[in-house]
Amino acid sequence: MSRRSPHLSRPVYEGLPWFYIICGLAALVASYLLASRGGLSLLTGVLGLVILVSGIVVLLRRRDYREIRSKYANPDSLGGKDPP
Repeated sequence: MSRRSPHLSRPVYEGLPWFYIICGLAALVASYLLASRGGLSLLTGVLGLVILVSGIVVLLRRRDYREIRSKYANPDSLGGKDPP
């Protein structure tokens, strides 16, 4: 028996990087507003920067994957799926 991993619906999947970017920006703004609390501000800022960069990396990786996939005649051969 093969175990199938759960899949997200397409709108949720496509919106996740933007959610990460928005949360990262919100954390950076919160870090700026918490400037009077040194340690908490630093922690919030670093976490926000990591989340922001992660969202941008996911967006760029998806774009590159789609670009590479569009160059091949049979794009399903790149997905690791065996043909039926």
